[in-house]
Amino acid sequence: MLTEIRERHRESVLLCRDVVARVSPHQLAVPTPCAEWDLRDLLNHMAVQNRGFTAAAYGRGNEYDWWRKGFADDPVADCVASCEEVAAAFAADGALDRPWSLPDITTDTTIPGATAINFHLVDSVIHAWDVARAIGEHIDLDPGLAAISLHIAEQVPTGSIRVEPGAAFGPDLPTTAEDSSLNRTLRLLGRSPSWPDATPGRA
Repeated sequence: MLTEIRERHRESVLLCRDVVARVSPHQLAVPTPCAEWDLRDLLNHMAVQNRGFTAAAYGRGNEYDWWRKGFADDPVADCVASCEEVAAAFAADGALDRPWSLPDITTDTTIPGATAINFHLVDSVIHAWDVARAIGEHIDLDPGLAAISLHIAEQVPTGSIRVEPGAAFGPDLPTTAEDSSLNRTLRLLGRSPSWPDATPGRA
């Protein structure tokens, strides 16, 4: 199972990288499915998170500035580079065997690397979709990646935690029998597959 999750995680990050690489400079100010964020904001968030998880994979998560505000001169290239960095970090020997410090998620405890990879995998899929929709594209997931993303999304807590300041995802939305695995994942994590004809969600 750990081998499969590593492979699926790499797929999710490379999917994200490839979508980001198609962003043109003139698109950086367009809105995204993440409420109050344009595409430049979203790419900055993604790069910061990727490098935070990279630091955590190498045992330095508590030393990293998870709330960096500055923008890169070239946010597309910066985000693409961060995807490659985090993919390599998760693949490093022993990375998933150690406890990780992820203060952006919790400051109360460490998190097993084998759990952290789930967080980052589904986040990568969701943000790949966010970027694709922002530039007028759609993404297609390999069935295996779609299935594991849905499984992870189904484990994410719901309820009042979703409306607290800084919540990673907005309130879950009703699913339908016609939903694909990707659309069900999106709804469970507060995204409407019909965006932009629907209210944006959280980051």
